[in-house]
Amino acid sequence: MAMKGNAADNRTRSSISIFIVIGMCGFFYVLGAWQRSGFGKGDSIAVEITKQTDCTVLPNLSYDTHHDRASNLEELGSKAENFEPCDDRYIDYTPCQDQKRAMTFPRANMKYRERHCPPEEEKLHCLIPAPKGYVAPFPWPKSRDYVPYANVPYKSLTVEKAIQNWVQYEGNVFRFPGGGTQFPQGADAYIGQLASVIPIANGTVRTALDTGCGVASWGAYLLKRNVLAMSFAPRDSHEAQVQFALERGVPAVIGVLGTIRLPYPSRAFDMAHCSRCLIPWGSNDGMYMMEVDRVLRPGGYWVLSGPPINWKMNYRAWQRTKEDLEEEQRKIEEIAELLCWEKVSEEGEIAVWRKRINTDSCPVRQDEPRVKICESTNADDVWYKKMEACVTPFPEVNSPEEVAGGELKTFPDRLNAVPPRITSGSVPGFSVQKYQEDDKLWKKHVKSYKKINRYLDTGRYRNIMDMNAGLGSFAAAIESPKLWVMNVVPTIAEKSTLGVVYERGLIGIYHDWCEAFSTYPRTYDLIHANGVFSLYQDRCKMEDILLEMDRILRPEGAVIFRDQVDVLTKVKQMVSGMRWNTKMADHEDGPLVPEKILVAVKQYWVSGDNNQTAVA
Repeated sequence: MAMKGNAADNRTRSSISIFIVIGMCGFFYVLGAWQRSGFGKGDSIAVEITKQTDCTVLPNLSYDTHHDRASNLEELGSKAENFEPCDDRYIDYTPCQDQKRAMTFPRANMKYRERHCPPEEEKLHCLIPAPKGYVAPFPWPKSRDYVPYANVPYKSLTVEKAIQNWVQYEGNVFRFPGGGTQFPQGADAYIGQLASVIPIANGTVRTALDTGCGVASWGAYLLKRNVLAMSFAPRDSHEAQVQFALERGVPAVIGVLGTIRLPYPSRAFDMAHCSRCLIPWGSNDGMYMMEVDRVLRPGGYWVLSGPPINWKMNYRAWQRTKEDLEEEQRKIEEIAELLCWEKVSEEGEIAVWRKRINTDSCPVRQDEPRVKICESTNADDVWYKKMEACVTPFPEVNSPEEVAGGELKTFPDRLNAVPPRITSGSVPGFSVQKYQEDDKLWKKHVKSYKKINRYLDTGRYRNIMDMNAGLGSFAAAIESPKLWVMNVVPTIAEKSTLGVVYERGLIGIYHDWCEAFSTYPRTYDLIHANGVFSLYQDRCKMEDILLEMDRILRPEGAVIFRDQVDVLTKVKQMVSGMRWNTKMADHEDGPLVPEKILVAVKQYWVSGDNNQTAVA
């Protein structure tokens, strides 16, 4: 049905409540999950519809969802603090990419667009409100093409990018035709062009990086080809571009190529992409291309479309001189040669290079005096590390035909195959046997989660985050075209496992949970927190981490905590003052296991809901 009649569509939605059945160890409840007409509060219904006895539920817990936030806290010995709503001006607050703070930093090399987190005394200790009229996003794949206006009420891109087909405003929704600055005929057709050169169709290319992604239409249309793109763009004058991407159900983070390394491991992506992304690839001695080289898998592809490619035909339209564009392309070609990338195609305004598979396949570079090899022995140690104009060396190989770091199976086979980083012993403490045991354990855990929440893999939860991803086994166990998982490996984790996550054909990012995540509020439907609070004990405040989880979680979104019972008891007490409803359950192996599961649902409330506002 065309969205021209979306007003009628909303009238239909106004008279219908969509319900979610959540079961907690045999107890099942119905939770209202859609807002009437997009205004007012969500339906709040909690009805026990069946009882079973297949597992033990902890005693003295309230199962009245969406009602009494502070029940049964007497046993904990103290009353929970009630967190007040923040002022409405913080509706789209991004703590580490705050616009006002950004303007106090130098503009050179985009430093002011990097992460600059608030000091302790400037942190907010209140709940970020949703905008008035906020509604649950459309289910995928409809969300790819339509976003409710109330959720991201910014029309500037519909004007600025009108002729480029980025986004259109129609009634009370935004429509995304799939266009972009470099593909006004649509991202799908553009990807089809790339697929004639790059092996996208057969599963060789599974993970991709989109630098300067706009509203992430490239990543959105890659999903139908079973390719997961990590898209990033800065929070800049193009208001809410990353927010639009996440509302569409497409993986994206706020980020920029600036002065610090990207928060991804080496050899992570099968393909990297820049479509008129305005990154000065030839500047700073090729530093940005060298950073792409670091994160690009041996044999991976780099796509550059738009200026300066095919400048002879386009310099007038681009309003730049021939000399300027010719010099820009010359520098890019020179750096690509130093990196030993092979140019496999240039057609129209699209050029494609391929990274060599090992050092032996590029003997020229070994004796090239202009190539500076990075001195760091750990190419994955990147958190707040300064970016350098140096080349990350390949892992050693035994023959010219061997792929450095190990050859990967095509997707989906690579999802459950033993990753090369494990077979080679590159991750200390993780043998092949331990990897397989971890994979089996998380299949068991996810099976248990699906009994707790029968809607876990139905499409109700599209954007999912795993705050402590380990080897990515939770994401592998839940993998489905209906959802995607942002696998976060904490920077304080004992082992750096994010490279393994990518080798499985999943995506993720390094992050320190003592700081805010690089995303907008209300961008995740479900958060999985396994051992997060035990990991961060004595490192930063539980309150700060929970408030950040609340910021990035959608109204009516869910959280699954897995941790020690004493830790979860404290978590349960604190979130009862954050407008969350909780239930605790025993470990699937029974009540004697000290590890428990706590499930929380964030209540629906919006700006102006007769809230008492906290003074920031």
